[in-house]
Amino acid sequence: MRCGSCSTENPEGAKFCSECAAPLQKRCPRCGVENLPRAKFCSECATPLAGQPASVQPSEASLQSATPSRSEAERRQLTVMFCDLVDSTPFSQRLDPEELREVVSAYQGTCTTVVQRYEGYIAQHLGDGLLVYFGYPAAHEDDAQRAVRTGVEILAGLQSLNARLQPAIKERLPHPIQVRIGIHTGLVVIGEIGSSEKRESLALGETPNIAARLQSLAEPDTIVLSAATHRLIMGLFECQDLGRRRSRAFPRL
Repeated sequence: MRCGSCSTENPEGAKFCSECAAPLQKRCPRCGVENLPRAKFCSECATPLAGQPASVQPSEASLQSATPSRSEAERRQLTVMFCDLVDSTPFSQRLDPEELREVVSAYQGTCTTVVQRYEGYIAQHLGDGLLVYFGYPAAHEDDAQRAVRTGVEILAGLQSLNARLQPAIKERLPHPIQVRIGIHTGLVVIGEIGSSEKRESLALGETPNIAARLQSLAEPDTIVLSAATHRLIMGLFECQDLGRRRSRAFPRL
C-alpha cells in the first residue's frame, strides 16, 4: 500500500504509514477510488479490496444499493389504440424483402408522425402493428379525442402514401396499404416490466385487451370505438352504431 502523503510503500493491511504515520487508504484495483483502511469492499463499485479473499461477496445491502430501482407502477385512465396492417402476409410473398421493408417503414413513419402530433406514446411495435397510449406519460383532458383524431389522420395519411408508392411496387401489391384500428378508454396499471436487460413501460389490465379485440372487429380502413370512448367524443365525430357484440372474454363489450 502506497502512502498518499509521502509515497512510501507499506505492508498490505497496514493502517498507518511506517514513514510519516499518515492514515493509509486502500485504492480499489477496479475503479481506483480510495477507501478507508478497514474497508473490505470498495465504496464505489463493491469490488473486494486487497487482503480480502476473492470468494468473499459484497453484503446484500451493497448489492441492493448498486442496483437501480425500478419506477413504481401507477394507476391511471388511458385511451389505448391498436393499429394493424390488413393482410400483410401477401405483401411478403409478392415483394422483395428490401421493397417490403421500404413499404413497412413508410407505413410506420406515417403513423408515427400523426401519433407524435397528438402527443401519443408508441408503447410497442407488434410486428406490423402499433400499440399506442394517450394519457401516458403526459395526460390531457381530451386524450380520447386525440386518439380518434390520430386514427382518422392515419387513414388519410395512408391514402396519400398509397398514391406516392413506386409504380413497380404498387403493381405487385395485392391491395393498397390499409389498416384496422381499435380504440378503448379505461383504467390500467402502468409501469416498467421485463428483465434488467430490456424493460418496457406497459399498461396492464382489461383496457389494452379490449382495444385489441375492437381492432380485430374493424373493417379495412375503419376505426372501431368502444362505448366508453364514444361517450368522451360524442358530438365531435360522425359515428355509426355497430350494435352490441357478444364476447365470452369481455361480456360488457
